[in-house]
Amino acid sequence: MTKKFWCVCLFFSWFWFCKTAWAQKEANIWYFGERAGLDFTSGKPVPLANSMLSTMEGCATICDARGNLLFYTNGVSVWNREHKLMPNGNRLMGHRSSTQSAVIVPRPLNPNIYYIFTADLQSQLYGLRYSEVDMQRLNGLGDIAKKNNFLISPVSEKLTAVKHSNNRDYWVITHKWDSDGFYAYQVTAAGVSRQPIVSNVGTAHKGKNKEAIGAMKVSPDGKKIALALWRDSNKFEVFDFNASTGKVSNPISFDHYDEAYGIEFSPDGTKLYGTTNGIGNVAPQIWQFNLLGSRQAVEDSPTLIAVSKADKIGSLQLGPDGKIYLAKEKETTLGVINNPNAPGLGCNYVDEGQLLDKTSHSELGLPNFVQSYFFNVRYTQLR
Repeated sequence: MTKKFWCVCLFFSWFWFCKTAWAQKEANIWYFGERAGLDFTSGKPVPLANSMLSTMEGCATICDARGNLLFYTNGVSVWNREHKLMPNGNRLMGHRSSTQSAVIVPRPLNPNIYYIFTADLQSQLYGLRYSEVDMQRLNGLGDIAKKNNFLISPVSEKLTAVKHSNNRDYWVITHKWDSDGFYAYQVTAAGVSRQPIVSNVGTAHKGKNKEAIGAMKVSPDGKKIALALWRDSNKFEVFDFNASTGKVSNPISFDHYDEAYGIEFSPDGTKLYGTTNGIGNVAPQIWQFNLLGSRQAVEDSPTLIAVSKADKIGSLQLGPDGKIYLAKEKETTLGVINNPNAPGLGCNYVDEGQLLDKTSHSELGLPNFVQSYFFNVRYTQLR
């Protein structure tokens, strides 16, 4: 066969890969803050005004693979796609003011079952738990089949999820309180494993309860994990993550960032972003850390991207469009990092980059997702 034939085959294989990657739409609809929402179905975020959710910080939303809304939660209550409270969808043991109160993970090989993992407020006794949503109940609207199954307590307000390297199972990761332990729970077709993979590495999360505040994220490619440690630690940390074993290793610490709170990776995993809430006379800040090069190069890479005009800022979340969005407390706009793969100021941060519906406003949180949903959003830049 000719070289031209193989080039054409390669092109169409690449095109189909990009197309199918773009077709992953589980994160197309966001609900957060005080009845705020965004719909990414068209490729660009459109404000929504139909949310029933009210939360100061953590929340989670899930769509099916075609981008149809299934349900959403603030870690305490669960609303279905008709924006009605599920009959058993109340009194989950997360908290409206937990940084990452919830994340939703599908059960592998079962399109009808989802798990809502919840993290309690400030290392309180409820800890990490999960509830099972059966989408076959109530004529397809879904309801809670099993609620508040206990995993571990106490934990920090940190909760993230990513696909296993086998591309079928998932890892759900939290951080034990009064410990340097990361706890990674595997979700398989058989359900949620009760035996976590424990990695004792990095800073111990301990002290006053408010020390538990701050977010944690895995990179979309599953190779890195990072977190923010709020007062009094005031730092960001990044580690290697092994998506085959669930192990965390090789910490790098970035110190002296007062009220470190939000954390997010660029789509290609080469940049890390962090936010500081804003304390005293110091305005809220957005920082970039370049993860390329030697350890010394990474440690020397912090760049102040912007100072927000908002009184207080919070979570960062990568979107289906490849941009990173920033929550601003009591504001009717979100900040936007338009080109997060770019180094330094080339990432193009806009403080009032995304309007919300006038009937709603942002608080400190944005929806928490399985980070693998954003693995291939970098290909959208080629469209």
